[in-house]
Amino acid sequence: QVQLVESGGGLVQAGGSLRLSCAASGRTFSNYGMGWFRQAPGKEREFVAAISRSGSITYYADSAKGRFTISRDNAKNTLYLQMNSLKPEDTAVYYCGATLKVIRLRIATEYDYWGQGTQVTVSS
Repeated sequence: QVQLVESGGGLVQAGGSLRLSCAASGRTFSNYGMGWFRQAPGKEREFVAAISRSGSITYYADSAKGRFTISRDNAKNTLYLQMNSLKPEDTAVYYCGATLKVIRLRIATEYDYWGQGTQVTVSS
């Protein structure tokens, strides 16, 4: 089992920044590919960003490219998402996920474990 706990969400004005964290415990963190997904009310969970086990490869949704940066610290068992230039349409609950897969990291159903989510609200 892997336990994931997100933090860092909150209310921010458009154009502002937030840094989300996801603390992992239970298994060897560096064995897992990690991803950030988000879900707005009435919508399906959507891919935001993902990172390989070593952190050497990253993937982004088009909506996140150039504004968000995913990173990980395997020594601290922590995943991060730096979000800049936030827009009202970024408002959602953000979830981190862990997967033993090395491919298809953009696909939510490929993830084995999920955190409880953290709310991000961007006001206009």
